[in-house]
Amino acid sequence: MSDFPPLKNDLLLRAARGEQTERAPVWVMRQAGRYLPEFRKVREDHEFFEICRTPELAKEITLQPIRRYTGLIDASIIFSDILVVPQAMGMEVLMNPGPHFPDPLNTPADIGKLTKTVDVNKELGYVFEAITVTRKALDGEVPLIGFCGAPWTLFAYMVEGGGTKTFQKSKTWLFQYPQESKDLLLRIADVCVDYLIGQVKAGAQVLQVFDSWAGELSPHHFAEFSLPSLQRISSGLRKAFADGSIPSVPLILFPKGANESLSDIAANAGYDVLGLDWCIEPDHARQLVGEKVALQGNMDPVMLYGGKDAIEREVKRVCEGFKKGGGTRGWIANLGHGITPGVDPEDLRWFFECIHKYSSAS
Repeated sequence: MSDFPPLKNDLLLRAARGEQTERAPVWVMRQAGRYLPEFRKVREDHEFFEICRTPELAKEITLQPIRRYTGLIDASIIFSDILVVPQAMGMEVLMNPGPHFPDPLNTPADIGKLTKTVDVNKELGYVFEAITVTRKALDGEVPLIGFCGAPWTLFAYMVEGGGTKTFQKSKTWLFQYPQESKDLLLRIADVCVDYLIGQVKAGAQVLQVFDSWAGELSPHHFAEFSLPSLQRISSGLRKAFADGSIPSVPLILFPKGANESLSDIAANAGYDVLGLDWCIEPDHARQLVGEKVALQGNMDPVMLYGGKDAIEREVKRVCEGFKKGGGTRGWIANLGHGITPGVDPEDLRWFFECIHKYSSAS
């Protein structure tokens, strides 16, 4: 890994370690995506998963926002998708336009259809190659984030067969087949560990786990089903850090909607940074988690449609909330969920400029 260019901007890494920073580092979830005309141009000729599986295309998409917002943005995130893990486990996933599993898991008997032992280098080597070529192409401008979906979120997709508003099938599994559900969640977690270790070996400098459906579980069921699999991931990674298999990198967990569980997650999940959605005030979140973890977030993505005055007003308000909860120490500025496709790229530029202005430590 010594052949990578030296990192010129380590603001995000310092914030993730809980250090006081001169201003909050900033990036946004889904920043390489459909709101950018240059992304839509690439998509005209290439299917979604084709881009994920073609390292040069994934590199190009990952670099697009870095080029556009150079000097304003403090991290890149590799262009991929959380559903490459179910694909690696032997499930077919189509994107038309949202994710669709033609053959979902209907009962625990269907678990037998999954690949017994997943070779992540064979199944997901294209992601590792994309990370390596992107890390080199970044030339040290900003760190590169690798990621995976959390086991509960992936489990929900695998059982539901796609997106859902009710989570009826996946939550029925938790009630009807609790032990089989727990076993599958840990099996998914073990694949995620191997996958994330491979990403660090390939050059990822930060890792984020997206538990997008965490808030669909009651705090009780989050603790029973999701949290043990999240702990399995962090403990597997920390073992690899400790034995020197991979360099130690910051771990971010985004448990969207699980605000009632934040203190438990901070104390027990094993992550350095917790991502917040927009449904909690920053100073309250800091009270819940204490000084143990850094925080990331948490502006409502829809405020980017409100015009420049609204964006500035909201950034100022949220920055003041984080400063009240601990200053710029241990805070990574971000949205409370992914940026949505209709945002004007110039409004996102203004968002970044406002973060630079209002998050400064002075």
